[in-house]
Amino acid sequence: MQNIIGIINSFQAYIIIALAVLVIILFIMLMVTLRSLNKLEGKYRKFMRGVDNKNLEGLVTGYLDKIDEVKLETEHMKELYNELNLKLKECVQKVSIVRYRAFEDVGSDLSFSIALLDESNSGVIITGIYGRNESTTYAKPIDRGISRYELSQEEDQVLQECINKTLK
Repeated sequence: MQNIIGIINSFQAYIIIALAVLVIILFIMLMVTLRSLNKLEGKYRKFMRGVDNKNLEGLVTGYLDKIDEVKLETEHMKELYNELNLKLKECVQKVSIVRYRAFEDVGSDLSFSIALLDESNSGVIITGIYGRNESTTYAKPIDRGISRYELSQEEDQVLQECINKTLK
């Protein structure tokens, strides 16, 4: 143990100089690290300030809230779309018309039959018979392509034309 103490005492000046140099190097490294940290902190603050001096975290949170609102609105739109789609199936989607001469003594094709059907081929056939002295209009209901009433040749023709129309 005396040998070690003796060696340390003989090299004491060199050890102190080496430790002082080491402290100076560590101090310089600390200063460089602090300077880098300050630069990084400045960049971080600038980054977090965001657009128009707003906090970036607040911007991101705001955008996430908007995304949630859009999701809710999209779900609402899907529900509206489904409701409209159901209503649309019951709307007139197919139309066909046939003009004809009901009586030989009346010129031109002034009589008509028109079919108005929905997606399930339900609706109405409206017929207008034009005569020299009078004109008559009547309607016949259609349920899934079939009428409870007897159809004339022209009414059956307009019904078949309407049923065979394809939806686009």
